[in-house]
Amino acid sequence: MADGFALAIHGGAGVLPRSEMSAEREAACHAALARVLEAGESVLAADGTALDAVAAAVRALEDEPLFNAGRGAVFTRAGTHEMDAAIMDGRDRRAGAVAGICGPLHPIDAARAVMEHTSHVLMAGDGAHDVAREAGLPFEEERYFFTQERWDTLQETLQMEADGTLDDDPSRRHGTVGAVARDRAGNLAAATSTGGMTAKSAGRIGDSPLIGAGTLALNESCAVSATGDGEAFIRLSVAHEIDARIRLAGQTVTDAAAQVVMQDLVAIGGSGGLIAIGADGTVTMPFNCEGMYRGQSVEGRSRDTLIY
Repeated sequence: MADGFALAIHGGAGVLPRSEMSAEREAACHAALARVLEAGESVLAADGTALDAVAAAVRALEDEPLFNAGRGAVFTRAGTHEMDAAIMDGRDRRAGAVAGICGPLHPIDAARAVMEHTSHVLMAGDGAHDVAREAGLPFEEERYFFTQERWDTLQETLQMEADGTLDDDPSRRHGTVGAVARDRAGNLAAATSTGGMTAKSAGRIGDSPLIGAGTLALNESCAVSATGDGEAFIRLSVAHEIDARIRLAGQTVTDAAAQVVMQDLVAIGGSGGLIAIGADGTVTMPFNCEGMYRGQSVEGRSRDTLIY
């Protein structure tokens, strides 16, 4: 693809098993993904930048309580919210990220504020909140981010831990949202946002806000946003590994992403997936678990939303 735009989004690899997915919830998830695609598409179709498009798409994902970011984020084991987010501009390697925050209406905008209003890349807690306030971003009380479903899942998880019956359900361990885009000028960008893992320890930070692990964008290679077992993605520097395979080994974005997700992650027991766009606009969305909420829109082609 020479000149058109491309956009891919994900709502996390922590999908409900097919046996538990009702037709109504499945339809709601597809509708939500379609709304998110529209938010990003509208930017790209108006000749907007990839950076603005991924920010718009992730804001829309943070507004959808079906997904684990922003409103609808999961709870820590202490019953609090600690959210992480990152954004990266493939044009110049500028990046911003926040970790362990709760307050900014859109964590992804707080990450962008770090990128645009400070000399730092990653900020946490109160310092990140100060940057967001100084940038004039809207804040909400913690109760705004509460959803009954996430609270019930926390109680269920804590009870299963106490009973010694905790299983390996990925819908508790996974859950992140993200977007990657290529604009008509050929620039790439990536953005990722998450509430983390249900019942995580206070202070735990995953791969989402770590540039080169869960988020990366470089015009010469690819844009990546990941979702899954954050610790495994950090240990493998997943996004950087894909970038390096493209730049240094000459692999395609499709082959590089498949090898990392389907082989390297599996080899260390990691599960999850990612979305990636290559410099030529090729979209790939591999995952090694039951499913991943995802969608893509490539200019001149039909739009797709998928779960399994």
